[in-house]
Amino acid sequence: MASTDFNHWLVAKTAQRGEASAARSTGVMGARKSASDATVCAIWMLIDCATVVMAAMLAIVLRKGMQGSLLRHSALQYNTPNVFFLYIAGFTLVLLLVNRSRGLYDALLSRSGLREQRLSLEACLTAGLILAGALYLARQDTVSRAVVTTTILISAFLLALRRGIWRYLAYKRFERGINTRNVLIVGTGTAAVAVQNHLQRVRRLGFICKGFVRTESDGHNGVEGVLGDTSEIGRLVRQHFIDDIFVAGPCERGLMQQLLAEAAESGADVRVIPDMYDGVAWNVPVEYVGQFPTLPLHRRQIPVVGLMVKRLLDIAVSSVALILLAPLLLGIALAVRLDSEGPVLYPSERVGRKGRIFKCLKFRTMVMDAEARKEALRHMNERDGVLFKISHDPRVTRIGQFLRKYSLDEMPQFFNVLMGDMSIVGPRPPLAGEVCQYELPHLRRLNVLPGITGLWQIYARQDPSFDNYISLDTAYVNNWSLWLDLKIITRTFGVVLSGTGN
Repeated sequence: MASTDFNHWLVAKTAQRGEASAARSTGVMGARKSASDATVCAIWMLIDCATVVMAAMLAIVLRKGMQGSLLRHSALQYNTPNVFFLYIAGFTLVLLLVNRSRGLYDALLSRSGLREQRLSLEACLTAGLILAGALYLARQDTVSRAVVTTTILISAFLLALRRGIWRYLAYKRFERGINTRNVLIVGTGTAAVAVQNHLQRVRRLGFICKGFVRTESDGHNGVEGVLGDTSEIGRLVRQHFIDDIFVAGPCERGLMQQLLAEAAESGADVRVIPDMYDGVAWNVPVEYVGQFPTLPLHRRQIPVVGLMVKRLLDIAVSSVALILLAPLLLGIALAVRLDSEGPVLYPSERVGRKGRIFKCLKFRTMVMDAEARKEALRHMNERDGVLFKISHDPRVTRIGQFLRKYSLDEMPQFFNVLMGDMSIVGPRPPLAGEVCQYELPHLRRLNVLPGITGLWQIYARQDPSFDNYISLDTAYVNNWSLWLDLKIITRTFGVVLSGTGN
């Protein structure tokens, strides 16, 4: 199935197969900064501390004209006074406080790149002036003014460089549809359309507007992209993998409580345009999304540190695997090429996180006309539901049988992991044709990155039951932890060596 057909199906899917979700009652109308925000802030603070320490060491090296390595010539050998490091600690503390007060540890894309660079430089200069004043008042003649000045300048440069690189990488991910946030706008009035236009125009924000939800006060004003009314919010949030609900129209208290209950059930965040929310969110801090002030009323808790470690683990494992297994990869590629006509790699269109289509790489294990022969072999299918599998598939090549038995055909997927399309551990990446037959609850398995290995691959690879296949993937999504990933990776080695693939 072409990706455009799949996207059209995803838009219309749950209108044909709806399943109402139970709303949980909630009386919480305010929102605090989530624990995930505090964790992200702490991480960036630690990185800034390390940056300043690096800048101070570089300043000492430059001042002393050091030619060797830091291991042979430490700062103490040059009689750098210990009081210098106390002042640098004070400079770092002031810098962190200024950065925090200016919102430099808030969401990265809530401000422009130029404004962020200006604020970063201003923070360094402010902290630097306070440091210089402290040295003057304390009459610390033993501390080199050149080293202090160089430390401030290098810190400013490195912090600006770090923020610029991180922003550039974020933009690149957004261009590929990775780490973007899907938005549903409640309301169809002027404010709602203005929010949509702003999100579409300013791509750096990383938001993708999926459409509007009509309220009772909106009527039919001819706005394009209306997906339904407020009674369908629960279905729409799941169908379109919504991350944020923007309330940009008149919304009475009862409807807002219903919306918050749906958000708590589905894990979506809720933001409100202040003018549209009369008195319900007192004392809630205002956060900007581009030029629009919003009030965050509900936020899901995201294990930021765990997800960051998972991504670092993905990069490390896939990089090491590709380097160590390079000779084996080349040997397999040669064997595939000599065994049958056709390309070495088979880029299969798969459905990833939030319904994103990507090219899943595998070594080709079938003949070139395998897809055309699929329908003729449908009667031999050994799996139930939407899955298709034949133990002795006549389309599989000789070398393909060996590769499948030991899962060697999936080794090129380490490139998908490096690109961010997949993870080492996660649900199996389904075909678009399979997803088109999913019921609404099945879409939950698409809330995370697909993986090379997972619970289904190690526990039920030969199980023909589609329900077990879905239940294992859903269990992984609901109970994810780094420890669970490590256990799955460990068990995968035994499964691969036993040759249970086909």
